[in-house]
Amino acid sequence: MGRGKIEIKRIENATNRQVTFSKRRGGLLKKANELAVLCDARVGVVVFSSTGRMFEYSSPACSLRDLIEQYQNATNSQFEEINHDQQIFVEMTRMRNEMEKLESGIRRYTGDDLTSLSLADINDIEQQLEFSVTKVRTRKHQLLNQQLDNLRRKEHILEDQNSFLCRMISENQHGVGGEPKMVGMPPVLSMLTSAFPPTPYYGGEDSSSTALQLTSPQLQLQAAEAAGFRLQPTQPNLQDPACSSLHAGHGLHLW
Repeated sequence: MGRGKIEIKRIENATNRQVTFSKRRGGLLKKANELAVLCDARVGVVVFSSTGRMFEYSSPACSLRDLIEQYQNATNSQFEEINHDQQIFVEMTRMRNEMEKLESGIRRYTGDDLTSLSLADINDIEQQLEFSVTKVRTRKHQLLNQQLDNLRRKEHILEDQNSFLCRMISENQHGVGGEPKMVGMPPVLSMLTSAFPPTPYYGGEDSSSTALQLTSPQLQLQAAEAAGFRLQPTQPNLQDPACSSLHAGHGLHLW
């Protein structure tokens, strides 16, 4: 039972098309080789795939260039040789024409050189300019919204910092129960305040005594050592009546 007849048309599936090309290309080159060997013929085959890849075959006794020269002699036709100088001149001419066309288009978009345009051309330019202006304004609004969002975020951050600083100031100024707190009291002053509480005022000859003099020597020594000071006994002025009346022995001196 023979195979069914295959309809000759372009294969839409790219994978199937590539597989068919590979199989039939191999078969074509095989047939060309068989024809050259069996019949002693000069055969040349050139195949380009859809992706631009080239496949060629020539008879074992000759090259593909020899076959092309023989074809030219047989048909009295010559391939034009490539002149590099002429090719460069043609390319420069093409680029110059494109540059002049672009410059003319730029002048028309800026409102110049409109005398040679028809009404339809002017309408097209107007529509293109309006579309460009719309795109520019859209981008401008996007940038403005981004800047506005950044400023709002900075504003919220500054408000939070301001609220935090106000709360800290209020807490430092007012303690528990609404009484003022001593902000940043030195540790030495705090220790001396706790060690030497305020004493009531007494009249008479003891009215000139300080808190340090009214406190026992043992408490004075403990408070001074805790505050980081050293106490050293000093010789009082025995001729001072106030000192001789208050102290029967030696006094204490902070240094």
